[in-house]
Amino acid sequence: MTPSHTKNGRTQSNEANPPLFDHVFQRPELLTWALTHRSLAYETKPETLPDPTADNEQLEFVGDAVLGLAVAEALFRRFPNSREGELTRLRASLVSRRHLGHVAARIDLGAHLLLGRGEEQSGGRKKPAILANALEAVIAALYLDGGLDAARAFIEKHITAPAMQDLHLALQSGNAFSGAIGDHKSALQEHLQSTGAGQPHYAVTAQSGPDHQKRFRIEVRVDDKEGGFTALAEAEGATKKEAQQEAARLAFQRLVADDEPTPEEAAP
Repeated sequence: MTPSHTKNGRTQSNEANPPLFDHVFQRPELLTWALTHRSLAYETKPETLPDPTADNEQLEFVGDAVLGLAVAEALFRRFPNSREGELTRLRASLVSRRHLGHVAARIDLGAHLLLGRGEEQSGGRKKPAILANALEAVIAALYLDGGLDAARAFIEKHITAPAMQDLHLALQSGNAFSGAIGDHKSALQEHLQSTGAGQPHYAVTAQSGPDHQKRFRIEVRVDDKEGGFTALAEAEGATKKEAQQEAARLAFQRLVADDEPTPEEAAP
């Protein structure tokens, strides 16, 4: 973002409407406010700290409420046959700090943050808590500038819609899923435990590429109670963690599909 002037210790921007937000701000100062972390005011003008408009924490409060409403509405419309408990469980996963941090990282929200020098040097642009808080503040800015429709469109595009596959799988697995959306390893572990299959194990089956560009292939397995194991799925990733999550996702998806009754079994 290209700085132009400061207000209350924070840098205003000439790029007040980056394409990321799909919204032309009539009050661009709202977006600047939403992207301003407390560390900037603390370092540049500490006398402004008592002023709630000096950083984005006040907007987080509003964004949290708007997010909860929009997600509840989206789930109500998409899953009309679900009970309150199921919808509450899905909403908790969507609005969790962990999930919001992942969403903010995926859309590179950190690149737009206005941070103090110390927070910048300590990797603040990638800290999940800072990213999650900023995402809520951005939602508030969209709501205050363009109303619920503007905030809802952003939430649908970046938070709700990308998680739809995981949401459907969570419902299909019943009470066996309580982890955050996108945490496929936890989902798989809970599903296996609920069916008495035991703990999943992850094994590296192949590595390729130079040290700075490694690729890992990982297989997820369960013990077969005869001294061997059964392979559930295999996947590749740039890190072991990434490959493990993808292998877990594939395994979980297949296990849930296998548990569904056939048309003949479902017939009365």
